[in-house]
Amino acid sequence: MARQFFGTDGVRGRVGDLPMHPEWVLRLGWAAGHVLTAGTQGRPRVVIGKDTRLSGYLLESALESGLAAAGVDVLLVGPLPTPAIAYLTRTLRADAGIVISASHNPFPDNGIKFFSGDGLKLADEIEEAIEARMNLPLTLPEADRLGKARRVDDAAGRYVEFCKTTFPSHLDLRGLRLVLDCAHGATYKVAPMVFAELGAQIEAIGVQPDGLNINAEVGSTAPELLRSQVVASGADMGIAFDGDGDRLLLVDGEGELWDGDSILWLLAGAMREAGTLNGVVGTLMSNLALEQAFADWGVPFVRAAVGDRYVLEQMRARGYPLGGESSGHIITPANTTGDGILAALQVLAIVQQRRQPLHALRGDFRLAPQILRSLPITDARAFVQRADVQEAIRRTAAELGGRGRLLVRPSGTEPLLRIMVEASDHATAEAAATGLGERLTLLYHEQTRACASN
Repeated sequence: MARQFFGTDGVRGRVGDLPMHPEWVLRLGWAAGHVLTAGTQGRPRVVIGKDTRLSGYLLESALESGLAAAGVDVLLVGPLPTPAIAYLTRTLRADAGIVISASHNPFPDNGIKFFSGDGLKLADEIEEAIEARMNLPLTLPEADRLGKARRVDDAAGRYVEFCKTTFPSHLDLRGLRLVLDCAHGATYKVAPMVFAELGAQIEAIGVQPDGLNINAEVGSTAPELLRSQVVASGADMGIAFDGDGDRLLLVDGEGELWDGDSILWLLAGAMREAGTLNGVVGTLMSNLALEQAFADWGVPFVRAAVGDRYVLEQMRARGYPLGGESSGHIITPANTTGDGILAALQVLAIVQQRRQPLHALRGDFRLAPQILRSLPITDARAFVQRADVQEAIRRTAAELGGRGRLLVRPSGTEPLLRIMVEASDHATAEAAATGLGERLTLLYHEQTRACASN
């Protein structure tokens, strides 16, 4: 059965429209409560966390009601990063975890993603089972079996301490000046605490959430403010998180941006030197230069589908300790999902161990020119299957020949069609991406006009 509402990372959309409507979300909580806690001994428990969007209050209440209607107790932890919910779900021995967040999406959107009791993203078949359950009549248990909710007041402190334990005990961050950009999102409180308590001098931006400003010209999707702040203040490094804290980008002291592929390369190199690396998982979007570097090292490299859940699936299947995405989802053995704070700590550990600034660690490694385009297309999954669209893609691939790589895919989290072009030079990649984008936009407008006239 195909999933109707679940994408690559849970359910996401504009608040007020399906599926981000409180009535629908209440039913989602009820269905998920039954599916995720089936076979539980005793009273089942589910952790709920969220980012800083104003709509989080509305959706949290709806989820709480749905779970209570399924006889599930709820542990409320408030605004915390997505990876914190994965961690807390495990350590609190809950049956599942839920995060209310639309990650890097703009403020009007929100989303809901789930973790199993092991802190893992749900498999497709479980999401399908939840959707199927939603079609059944909403029934209640006896009054004494309804769920209840309580707040976990020390949740943030638990996660801060966990993060610090992943940093080598013989090192600290004294002497380093860091600029943190928390995107007015879920890391706004815990990230400055982690890095400051390890000894770094902190300058924090994007730490004044008002419920409306999450990701607004700040964070990993808008790193220019961070770059200028790092250079202006003479900081050693800048760290940009996204709205829910499961991914990051870095800026070195020279103002150069490090995306997820560059971070993955650095971490892999350190693990290889330590003898703890037997393979790495990337995605279809991972830069060709990354694949070539691993080939030169003799390190196996596997491309998974886009989405950190698919990266982790391949890591677990192959026993590889490291994986990540160009967007900045980095998965290390310390957690079961992308974790921006933990990945930054691993980079800082390398900086401190080698006593070199981040910009000096790049060496000769450079990414191949890669151009990304996002076309606003409703039902991009159906659009990309059209014969004329496929023909336009084939023509562009033929024009590139052996000089590059082309990937066209529907976004799993937004109504967008993603285009990625890699080539040996920037001009070739830019021309191919622009040309294909214009062709597909024209085809989409023609389709829209035809539908309007019928």
